[in-house]
Amino acid sequence: MAKTSRIIHPRMMAAIIATPAVSSAVCAQKSQTSPSPNVIVIVADDLGYGDLQCYGAQRVSTPHVDNLAQSGIRFTNAHAVAATSTPSRYSLLTGQYAWRRTDTDVAAGNAGMIIRPGQFTMADMFKSKGYVTSAIGKWHLGLGDQTAEQDWNAPLAQSLGDLGFDYHYIMAATSDRVPCVFIENGKVANYDPSAPIEVSYKKPFPGEPTGQTNPELMYNLKPSHGHNMAIVNGIGRIGYMKGGGKALWKDENIADSITAHAVHFIRENCNKPFFMYFATNDVHVPRFPHQRFRGKSPMGLRGDAIVQFDWSVGKIMQVLDELGLRENTLIILTSDNGPVIDDGYQDQAEEKLGGHRPSGPFRGYKYSAFEGGTAVPFIVSWPAKVKAKQESQALVSQIDLMTTLANLLQVRLPKGSAPDSQNGLSALLGTDKTGRPYVIEQSSAHVLSVRTAKWKYIEPSNGKPMITWGPKIETGNCPNAQLFDMSKELYERENVAANHPDVTDKLARILQTEREKGFMPKH
Repeated sequence: MAKTSRIIHPRMMAAIIATPAVSSAVCAQKSQTSPSPNVIVIVADDLGYGDLQCYGAQRVSTPHVDNLAQSGIRFTNAHAVAATSTPSRYSLLTGQYAWRRTDTDVAAGNAGMIIRPGQFTMADMFKSKGYVTSAIGKWHLGLGDQTAEQDWNAPLAQSLGDLGFDYHYIMAATSDRVPCVFIENGKVANYDPSAPIEVSYKKPFPGEPTGQTNPELMYNLKPSHGHNMAIVNGIGRIGYMKGGGKALWKDENIADSITAHAVHFIRENCNKPFFMYFATNDVHVPRFPHQRFRGKSPMGLRGDAIVQFDWSVGKIMQVLDELGLRENTLIILTSDNGPVIDDGYQDQAEEKLGGHRPSGPFRGYKYSAFEGGTAVPFIVSWPAKVKAKQESQALVSQIDLMTTLANLLQVRLPKGSAPDSQNGLSALLGTDKTGRPYVIEQSSAHVLSVRTAKWKYIEPSNGKPMITWGPKIETGNCPNAQLFDMSKELYERENVAANHPDVTDKLARILQTEREKGFMPKH
């Protein structure tokens, strides 16, 4: 696929979604004869285990995701590597635990590239097998060679093309962080030369209004904590920004934009094997879904954002069906970490929650060492190879996706790459209902946990029991080792470490052994 800039304006989105670039007959013939499946990894943002109907939600409708689950396997014991976005995504795309690096915490919008060009990524793996590759949506893993040194008015010195992605249309970080522009193939999409872009995470730009100086300009969403620096689209952000002009996104159009680009990529490449990393933004703050999704759930903006996410999944499924690609397309749908309710904006997410439980049966939320921080939905659908209507209790971790997919494609990974990733192909295909012997989880405070089918161990920590900077969330920190019997009770109420010292010691040794494998220095 050519790496030319292709801007899609909101008024063009519907036409692009509806108009094929290649005939469906050609695509269907390719799909039936190709030994290589198309692969789409859908990573939702802050979507909880309990936020989907197929995982028990009753106050929000997610028919497209539910249909996807019905067409394959719904996993009930799947885990993100970390309880926050940047380390979770780093691990998924590299097969390396983020805690082995010292620079993988939640990244600023002007962070330099955390995955370095010398690392072998999931995209590199697919590319080595002749796939055309793409990343569309949220990135949050840094851009450019050095933090705070990017020139946003020129092609970036380093971007996703250096990590194996042929095409990329991304948000540099998150929607609550500047810069609030899309980056397409290493350049600001729809760049406006009359409004050159400047970004700072240290101090405001003279003369530019901020949420602190001009709160009246935050007319779309007001902050509950933080998020009062730059103002874009009537919403306060983290970090300061100047310029942007026509390139600035409107939050209500983000889902439309990334979905249109994803559909267009599928249409353009339907006659060859493709890999797409489709990372949605919807449920992450600021939650500001398009007007057509407003009021679609009784839970306000957060519930409506989940409905919008489901719509995006439906559009992906629709184009695959239209082009005859569905049968031979492997789709993996998951989330980057657990959910969060109030994460900085007055969107009534807490007030309108009702009886909804975003973390499902688990304790804790995003950021936490408790299971709610890393227990995530995980759905696998591949009609050609995976039997429909399955549920699996196999213990799985996103860390294994890279080696698992390498085994599926029969790709030999370079020595030293994906060092923590294991082959879980039999679990992914539904023939193994056991999965890993254990998974390792990381909280935002860098506290590590070990989860087995029966036990959950959280290492001792002297950190605070609650998040101190805004969200009302238990950290899971405790000065003593914590052990929970997950076979008896999923909510982690009773610490039984004193009753089972042998189990506690065994799981503590697992962490010690993993740590002794080494850390990588900051690049």
